[in-house]
Amino acid sequence: MRLPDWPLFDLRLRCGGVGLRPVREDDLALLGELQPDDYELDPRFPAYNGHSGEQHRRRLVYQSYWRSMGTWSPEAWSLELLVEYAGEVVGLQGIEGDDYPTLRTVDSHSWLVPRARRQGIGVAMRQAALALAFDRLGAVAAVTSARRDNAASLGVSRHLGYRDNGVSLNHAADGVIELQHLRLTAAEWRTSGLGGEVEVDGVEPCLPWFGLGRA
Repeated sequence: MRLPDWPLFDLRLRCGGVGLRPVREDDLALLGELQPDDYELDPRFPAYNGHSGEQHRRRLVYQSYWRSMGTWSPEAWSLELLVEYAGEVVGLQGIEGDDYPTLRTVDSHSWLVPRARRQGIGVAMRQAALALAFDRLGAVAAVTSARRDNAASLGVSRHLGYRDNGVSLNHAADGVIELQHLRLTAAEWRTSGLGGEVEVDGVEPCLPWFGLGRA
């Protein structure tokens, strides 16, 4: 079903055999079931009395989606993309911009089900999101962060050309941890040529949602 007043739902990205599309409300129950236990939740979100860890995790899938849709503006947006591979939903790739029309910088977050790891899918889904940001939305930089012991996430970022950009301390469920920050510039992205491997469809009607004029 097409929603002409919300064209974001028609956005489609593809990198190799990996496809991405915006999450819809009908997807939330499945995503709540699939989200892996090792995907680290923000410890600032309170747990409800009597709820198990699984219930807490599933509830936050819904709240995150409703929050991003309900507060969307060109100045501050968060786009959550469902990731499909070989006909199955295998993960989620998020991309967000704060004060985007001025700063033109995007951040990202993601998760994959365990069976889909170590197959290049994590690289492809981030690559697709970066192609959207740099090649269609005019981003000047992309940033990301991961725990310093999260070799998989850091490996994806460095494979795509991100450079280390400092370390900070952060709260986590298991205490205070070191967070590695990374940054990729538009010039570095263009030099890599990786955008040419990504197909992006349906972006033109969405440009005002990102504070941009139509091409």
